[in-house]
Amino acid sequence: MIRVCRRHVAPQAQWRLEQQGLHPLLARIYAGRGIVERRELDYSLHALLPPSRLRNADTAATLLADAIARQARILIVADYDCDGATACAVGIRALRAFGARVDYLVPNRFTCGYGLSPDVVELAVARQPELIVTVDNGIGSVEGVARAKHYGIATLITDHHLPGEQLPDADCLVDPNLPDCDFPSKSLAGVGVMFYVMLALRAELRARQWFSPASGRQEPRLADWLDLVALGTVADVVPLDLNNRILVSQGLQRIRQGRLTPGIRALFHAAGRLPTQASSVDLGFLIGPRINAAGRLADMSLGIECLITDDHGRAMNIAQQLDMLNRERRQIEAEMQQQAIDQLARSGRAFDEWTDDPAAALALFDEEWHQGVVGLVASRIKERIHRPVFAFARAGNGEVKGSGRSIPGLHLRDALVLLAKRAPGLLLRFGGHAMAAGVSVRETDLPLFRELFAQTVDQLLSPADRTRTLETDGDLPTAYCSLSTAHLLDGEVWGQGFAGPLFDDEFIVDSQRILKDKHLKLRLRKGHQPLDAIQFNFQETPGPTIRAVYRLAINEFNGVQSPQLMIEHLRNVDAC
Repeated sequence: MIRVCRRHVAPQAQWRLEQQGLHPLLARIYAGRGIVERRELDYSLHALLPPSRLRNADTAATLLADAIARQARILIVADYDCDGATACAVGIRALRAFGARVDYLVPNRFTCGYGLSPDVVELAVARQPELIVTVDNGIGSVEGVARAKHYGIATLITDHHLPGEQLPDADCLVDPNLPDCDFPSKSLAGVGVMFYVMLALRAELRARQWFSPASGRQEPRLADWLDLVALGTVADVVPLDLNNRILVSQGLQRIRQGRLTPGIRALFHAAGRLPTQASSVDLGFLIGPRINAAGRLADMSLGIECLITDDHGRAMNIAQQLDMLNRERRQIEAEMQQQAIDQLARSGRAFDEWTDDPAAALALFDEEWHQGVVGLVASRIKERIHRPVFAFARAGNGEVKGSGRSIPGLHLRDALVLLAKRAPGLLLRFGGHAMAAGVSVRETDLPLFRELFAQTVDQLLSPADRTRTLETDGDLPTAYCSLSTAHLLDGEVWGQGFAGPLFDDEFIVDSQRILKDKHLKLRLRKGHQPLDAIQFNFQETPGPTIRAVYRLAINEFNGVQSPQLMIEHLRNVDAC
């Protein structure tokens, strides 16, 4: 069952936004998201929170500036997803522009595990670094930092994940989620944290007269790499609070203006999308997955190389390789998703029965599943059954690794913390966020994990949260069902925690046909206005009149653009 409700819109806030010059439709949409003043939509760079607010950023800047001054070897250890790749690229580009001797290392997710593990440090030692800088990882790397200290290697941890009970004994820790950090934006992605550290480093170098005329050094424009920051922030699905919306907006502006790094330009080309029309949806669903494909199926070094090269030809070549990996990833994912559906069918539960099922959570496993793709399978199944889901794959040494996805109302990492306390020794390793987490258990313990995870979630997840809720922005007046409105909405910044507009309307169905046995193509009518619509992976056949929840999107065919409704949910009116 899906519950559809309309967002509450405070009339006074909507009126105030309109009086301050905002488009009436945008005023209504933003008022429904708690915006009461237009200044809350000020996405200029001067509105960014200052680096001085981020605890230890100044200490990190001093550590890095000292290393640059003495030409010490710096090694960035990156995570193997898009956030980690973009954070690494920002660090490599900025540090090299500052004059540092810097290289990077990205661990293989299948052999080295997550974060700055002791094994990763052993690999790093061969590079003879004097300073290791982690990006998008490290806040839980107690043993890895200790191993680095054993070798006399200094460590700077930059991360955004929630810290555990014990912090690593690093030379410097920068994480907005540290208990003693009062940085207002706790939702910075890993790339956002690294960008802030680079801002602090530039300020430190300025104070040292590093860019004085006598030095002959040119000060780099860190804003030139905001396209990387925007990409990593959107791809990591962190909540888009005001500070993150500024970073994403500024990055998108540069992409649309043609001021983007060669790698991202090449990835847009590989995706068949014009950068001049870039949106946050493109970053999350077209560009991000192509970078992630490298870490899922091969080596994230390929993705990082795409983002740090200034050779347009090389960037195009790597982007084509990433595109091929992404196609392979989609095929593997489709097969695994079907296997997951078959597992559920064999258990006696059909998908449409899960919405009314009291069961709270699901843990799936297949001995042939690919480690790099289980997170995507968990996400797809979660979307269909609206329950927290873990999907597991074999990891060797008798262990299985699981990637989990949650739903609103359940903090997944907190659930794992509680489970670990109730069953000491069951979870070999775990970490993550509210909506996504990873865990390793012994394969023989998987049935116990499945049972205890379901019990834990059952206690934490309220009955109301087990019903999927679609919040809409109400009806869309006929006059706004247009291409210009679609462009207007597409130009704004939407994402996690700041959802894009969803509308709820009644339509007459003039025609319908099925595409590729699973997608529904519709010709609808609202009043006297005809509208094209599509619903992917539809489950209900529409009658003559429907009520639909939809997004207003832009459809492009043979170079001609037209408005199209992307249907998220529909109900037959006679069934309402």
